[in-house]
Amino acid sequence: MFDVSTIAIILIVLYLLSSIKILREYERGVIFRLGRVLAEPKGPGIILVFAPLDRIVRVSLRIDTLEVPAQDVVTRDNVTVKVNAVVYFRVLEPRLAIIEVSNFLYATSQLAQTTLRSVLGEVELDELLSQREKLNVRLQSILDQHTSTWGVKVTMVEVKQVDLAEQMIRAIARQAEAERERRAKIIHAEGEYTASTKLAMAAEVIQKQPAAIQLRYLQTLVEIGTEKNTTIVFPLPLDIIASLGRALDRAGTPPEAAAGGSKSA
Repeated sequence: MFDVSTIAIILIVLYLLSSIKILREYERGVIFRLGRVLAEPKGPGIILVFAPLDRIVRVSLRIDTLEVPAQDVVTRDNVTVKVNAVVYFRVLEPRLAIIEVSNFLYATSQLAQTTLRSVLGEVELDELLSQREKLNVRLQSILDQHTSTWGVKVTMVEVKQVDLAEQMIRAIARQAEAERERRAKIIHAEGEYTASTKLAMAAEVIQKQPAAIQLRYLQTLVEIGTEKNTTIVFPLPLDIIASLGRALDRAGTPPEAAAGGSKSA
């Protein structure tokens, strides 16, 4: 039979073995000794936790992901949307994360929901849809300012999805279509203006150099000839047609009218 000393030694060895704790590289242990927290967290590696005098709370230092559920947000221009987001954060001070707040995960989640509603309620729908990066930075700054006292660092906030009503989607589609039509009309008008300006400049050049119109006729014939068609184009200057018209008018005038005109003159 074992004597008392042997049993005591066995119990002490078992107690010491049970006091050995192993913390991973990304873990820290906040130790409460007789109800008082130690100044520095323990870990990583092998540490000793002497129960029941000591109590350990494990805290992970890895970046954690928190999904903010869909929130009903009324924008500044009175449009109701559903918005959800994702928050990335990590614990920098394990001691503060355990002492300053009862549950830093739940607290961060609730703070993210209220901040999301308040910040997005101050912007218009167009800004929410087009300037999402700016809003993400603003959300991250506000959350990090409040969670820094808990030893929690918010590294990134991303607005994940914005759900609109069907009527609003159709209204936005009509607005986009009208905007595209407006741009198309402006581009067409600018093209017409540019073309008319160039034609006016060409007319001035032709007026100064009448032979330029003949060169243009020849260039047109060369372009038509390269297409291998049977169309024959004969260029007829407009001044020749005007001269023929005046000659026909003189030929059709009666001699009496011409003589009377000369006498009256």
